[in-house]
Amino acid sequence: MIADPPHRLSRRSILIGGGAGAGLILAWGLWPRAYAPNLAAAPGETVLNAFLKIGEDGHVTVVVPQIEMGQGVWTALPQILADELGADWRQIAVEPAPIGPLYANRLLAEEAEINRWPAFLGGVGRWATHEFATRESLMVTAGSTSIRAFEQRFRDAGATARALLCMAAGKRIGADWRACDTAQGFVVRGNDKLRFGDLAADAAGFAPPSPPPLRKPGEGGLSGQALPRLDLPAKVDGSTRYAGDVRLPGIVFASIRHGPLGETRLAGSDKAKAEQVPGVIAVIEDPAWIAVLANTWWAADRALDVIAPRFATDGALPDAALVDKALDAALAGGGKTLFSQGGAIGTPTLTADYAVPLAAHAAIEPLVAAAHVNGDRLEVWVPTQAPSLTRAAVAAATGMSTGRVTVYPMQVGGGFGRKIENDAAIEAAVLAVRSKRPVSLMWSRAEEMQRAPHRPPAKAKLSARLEGQRITGWQAVIAAPATMGELEQRLIGRGGSGAEHAAIEGALPPYAIPAVSLAHAPADIDIATGLWKAMAHSYTCFFTESFIDELAAKSGADPLSFRMTQLGQAPRLARCLTRVPAIGGWSGEAGAGQGIAVHSAFGSHVAVLAEAAAEGDAVKVSKLTAAIDCGRVINPDIVRQQIEGGLIWGMAAALGDAVSYTRGVIDQRTLKDLALPLLADCPEITVEIIPSGEAPGGVAELGVPAVAPAIANAIASATGKRLRSLPLRLG
Repeated sequence: MIADPPHRLSRRSILIGGGAGAGLILAWGLWPRAYAPNLAAAPGETVLNAFLKIGEDGHVTVVVPQIEMGQGVWTALPQILADELGADWRQIAVEPAPIGPLYANRLLAEEAEINRWPAFLGGVGRWATHEFATRESLMVTAGSTSIRAFEQRFRDAGATARALLCMAAGKRIGADWRACDTAQGFVVRGNDKLRFGDLAADAAGFAPPSPPPLRKPGEGGLSGQALPRLDLPAKVDGSTRYAGDVRLPGIVFASIRHGPLGETRLAGSDKAKAEQVPGVIAVIEDPAWIAVLANTWWAADRALDVIAPRFATDGALPDAALVDKALDAALAGGGKTLFSQGGAIGTPTLTADYAVPLAAHAAIEPLVAAAHVNGDRLEVWVPTQAPSLTRAAVAAATGMSTGRVTVYPMQVGGGFGRKIENDAAIEAAVLAVRSKRPVSLMWSRAEEMQRAPHRPPAKAKLSARLEGQRITGWQAVIAAPATMGELEQRLIGRGGSGAEHAAIEGALPPYAIPAVSLAHAPADIDIATGLWKAMAHSYTCFFTESFIDELAAKSGADPLSFRMTQLGQAPRLARCLTRVPAIGGWSGEAGAGQGIAVHSAFGSHVAVLAEAAAEGDAVKVSKLTAAIDCGRVINPDIVRQQIEGGLIWGMAAALGDAVSYTRGVIDQRTLKDLALPLLADCPEITVEIIPSGEAPGGVAELGVPAVAPAIANAIASATGKRLRSLPLRLG
């Protein structure tokens, strides 16, 4: 457990109302709230604000607080700032932000609190949440929030710097700075043209205007364009350094083993046999794990096989049967209603049960971290989605203060929520402290599969009342672990196990239904669960959009027109639904093997059309078409890449990707065991981005939720068989 330092206020301390709570909030509000950038400038560089440095040679370094894990944030956010600044894209560089309050993801904190306390976030509540995130330097990349949380801040940073550069130029040429403008890395006024690099040092001495003089998005010629990604060249030529590439003088390599799930402890090992493996340096034991240090990772992992660690577990060992039993019991209990409108639904016309399993992350990069004790300081190189939380966790595990721990956030080789966990960083730090050597720790694939907090399993009972071809009542009870509470417990030492809105996020149908009731039935499955791409949306959309197809069939309506007639209150989603059949070739014929599904999430909207057929007991997907409205687009190529990736991810979750346990040990220990789709299985994919002037929405996870129900609906069309559980199997 990571305890709050005694001099800091915890989230729980702030989120209380009335009496002493009001006084506490008032006192907290009197704390100073001005923060200076904590950036380091190289020789010849000038820091203009927390997000921008300019060098004498004209290079423009954009400081990005969000972690790059393939979603293109190291391009899209610099693109926003460079557009406002008037920079030359060829001179843009990217630098990860240090941990600091100016880089807090306030939007994610707000959304997390809304999920837990939906009635809390009015004026004071929102302020308190933003202040907590800022003062705790809560830097987190998750929830498709990067553009939504930072677009305005990056626009402000670019516009402010542009004004400062114009002030410096105006003074130099004896002109009003407002008569100056910027373009392609120069401040221009008539025939006058001055380089950013020549002005930056002087510009830093001027007082910035408030508010900053914003341009219209895209006015700088960069935002909205398909500019080349800044992170790709180094990834293509292999020069990108991931945490596993870190090399330090005297570094040793570590592999680690943990026991089965449950209350497990190390019970013994044949440590002496480690000497049989050349290159072994040390064997280090912990109550929960055993690790070997060697001069190569292969030697360390081979030695673990040789010494054959043994573990003992108190209590029951979790397995697939216990998971099903826990979910069934929770579902039978009815759960706690978290959303209700319009009263009782009356006698339902149709009721159906659905289920999804535990699902793996299966990132190409397993957990990895390097650590080094440097004097009285500890340095950690780690792919983390939450650098400040990683620093706090490492400090707590090693007994150091956070001020003595430096975290270097590396690019992530696949995160999807898995890299918000701190297991490898903590273990690498402990190994470095105990061995007094720099250590590079990498988990094996089997270890990663065994210990990863997977996407939670869920079961749902959906009921609806039809009057003709209109849905007049809707009730959903969803049994699932309280994953967000679990995550908070692991990350900040405080969480809950009760009903939570996060577990049913996305379950509210987008259709105009007068009476709706949604309930969460928390299930304790004795297996850790965690964030996963699209999280609850990945199963709530499967439940909802599969059931909508069943209701359409029950009413005798075409599934497309059935949806369309009830989307009057969701015009942006309706527009997606209008476009996808046109570009995907919707026939509307029974037996055509076509299925459709829609979903709104992360401020964006999507409709997916799938074409699928039965091949024996297997499902073959031949085509996926998506129409999306994600608001104002920063980089259309990145949006398209993310949606295409999400569609493939969603297909993998629909057809494979399930994990199960037997006596606390995972049944799927390799990527092959997950039955993931191969390149030959990938369907034809078409993505259309609908032009929109709305604020940008999230896209990194948007492509996932609607895929599984679209495929299930296509199989129902092709075979007449309704599949209500994932993965989709006909046998």
